[in-house]
Amino acid sequence: MSTDDHVRKQRIADGLQEPVDEAANLAERLGLSPYPVNYWIVDYDEMNELIAYGGFQQRYPHWRWGMKYDRQRKQGQFLGGKAFEIVNNDDPAHAFLQESNDPADQKAVITHVEAHADFFANNEWFGLFTDRGVERGGDDDRNRGPDASAMLARHAETIEEFMQDPEIDRSEVEKWIDHVLCLEDNIDQHQPYVRVQVDGEQRRSEEELADVADQLEDLELSEEVRHQVFDDEWLDDQREDDEAVTFPEEPEADLLAFLRKHGRQYDDEAGKAVELEDWQREILEILRRESYYFAPQKMTKVMNEGWAAYWESMMMGEENFAGDDEFLLYAEHQARVLGSPGLNPYKLGKELWEYVENSVNRREVVERLLRVEGITWRNFQDVIDFERVQELLEPEPWLVDVPGHLDELDPDDPRVDAETLSAAQEGDIDIERYPWKVLTYEGMVERHYSLVKPQYRGFVSRITQNELERISRYMFDDARYDSVEDAVADVDYARGWDRMREIRESHNDVTFLDEFLTQEFVDEHNYFTYEYTRAADEFRATSTDAADVKKKLLLQFTNFGKPTITVADGNYRNRNELLLTHQYNGVVLDMEQAKDTLERVFQLWGRPVNLLTIDKEYDEHDVEVARRRDREPEPEEVGKRLRYDGEAVTVEQVDWSAVEHLAADDVDYDTKPDEWLA
Repeated sequence: MSTDDHVRKQRIADGLQEPVDEAANLAERLGLSPYPVNYWIVDYDEMNELIAYGGFQQRYPHWRWGMKYDRQRKQGQFLGGKAFEIVNNDDPAHAFLQESNDPADQKAVITHVEAHADFFANNEWFGLFTDRGVERGGDDDRNRGPDASAMLARHAETIEEFMQDPEIDRSEVEKWIDHVLCLEDNIDQHQPYVRVQVDGEQRRSEEELADVADQLEDLELSEEVRHQVFDDEWLDDQREDDEAVTFPEEPEADLLAFLRKHGRQYDDEAGKAVELEDWQREILEILRRESYYFAPQKMTKVMNEGWAAYWESMMMGEENFAGDDEFLLYAEHQARVLGSPGLNPYKLGKELWEYVENSVNRREVVERLLRVEGITWRNFQDVIDFERVQELLEPEPWLVDVPGHLDELDPDDPRVDAETLSAAQEGDIDIERYPWKVLTYEGMVERHYSLVKPQYRGFVSRITQNELERISRYMFDDARYDSVEDAVADVDYARGWDRMREIRESHNDVTFLDEFLTQEFVDEHNYFTYEYTRAADEFRATSTDAADVKKKLLLQFTNFGKPTITVADGNYRNRNELLLTHQYNGVVLDMEQAKDTLERVFQLWGRPVNLLTIDKEYDEHDVEVARRRDREPEPEEVGKRLRYDGEAVTVEQVDWSAVEHLAADDVDYDTKPDEWLA
């Protein structure tokens, strides 16, 4: 970096130091507890490199990074894409700010990043890797976050050393990485990362083969003949069928771990499978470990981006972190992020978090009102004056306009921070710019109470009779109020935010969508499903039912939106072949993709590989009849077994009994997302 570049970046960093410090302070005041964040100023090319590297400065050598870099650069040049930020899950987290962005964008990024760092630090799915993966030595470090930058740098150095080793062909290393990356999502993301141990393992039990081995000894064969002819595979073939060994005992989701432990490579010269080289096993484990590290980010995309968008909007818009001269630019920034087409995790996530907050706050208010004398779930809609309730929920004027009421604030009020209030009254705090500094968390939740915001007025009154009955069914009559005023005065304003943090800790996208995507949410935000119609050869909107919308969304988030493949047998038909099974959920595999993938798996197994799946077949006559009648033809579901033996892929139909256990119940996905690949 030239001196001029360094000076320019330092000047930008100095100008952003105050927003960085105050964003962290504001996040804490709002109830967030993020990892500390280190911010870096980077130029356009450096930002593209970081995006290509997944947010890190050093990764292992591979062509994929160059491809991603070129794609990112062209997106900026020809499609008008703009990189606002990138932040990684690390402790401390590292965030990169592009120097060409204007101050409004930089502030938006900083507030967004603080929320991401909070999510990284508190979501249990990120904790799976933290607790059992990267360790820094000693019990005191068990609860610390990951040291991911150092881990990935070590991985890069290790693979680089393999590539530079004169006894290892660099092209073979690159091909090996390609094979493994094809399966990078085939892990058990619901379990903690644990390194696979293979050193000292015996691939075959001596006791199982004792009789045959004794017979070979009696033949007095040379070691060369024994190793070339009577190898382990030959010994396995000598077992009777009833002595066949099937493993694993239960289907195994972590295909990479299974291949790390039991995989071999096919030796063309020897014409058989041989043991993996040490460097092959090590690279397989390195890439498997990285898959576990990145898995939580894939599992929580909607939650995480929605969480960051929610708190960014709170800080930038409602707390005026964007100055008066910056607000229009920020509004454009947010519109671009939330308005991008397709399945937008920022928009969907933010809307769901807001719905959760409103729903919890509404329930709190309704529970109080149902405890008022004379009010029941049956007469609730008739006797409640909802406009009066809205007035009572409005925050006190001094909470809305802190600077205008500074001298009136009571230091003994739990909503007021007495220490900062004193400093503000003495002029030591810019209260016009940072009014939130004199408020406690209790003050902040009331200041930003969701049900009094203009866009959510009327949310309480829209509660259904069924919901009222459900709430009252689980209430106790131990707290009664004489009036609506008394009931509202007892409302817990923090209940919504507190519940949001609880959800942030325990959920991933699948559970988040499954639990909180309701019919009310679907109706309010105009979500719908679409289906591919084979008869018309087009997509059509088909349903606004929440159950249908949920199914379509979950399709794209279950198992990262990829088919679920498990290891069923590592000694299929007692031939040392690998049997994989596809957990069918109504969406068939792309057969060409599946064939290509089997060829990759063969390189990691060294012997024939099989895949059981369920396919749909259509009768052309039925399709034509359905087209004329403007309806969908009924497909026939059939079992298929794909097999690759190192030379060609064969596909054969199998009896339904062989695949019946793979079929999901009550699932009917007909969409064809582009990313649904084998």
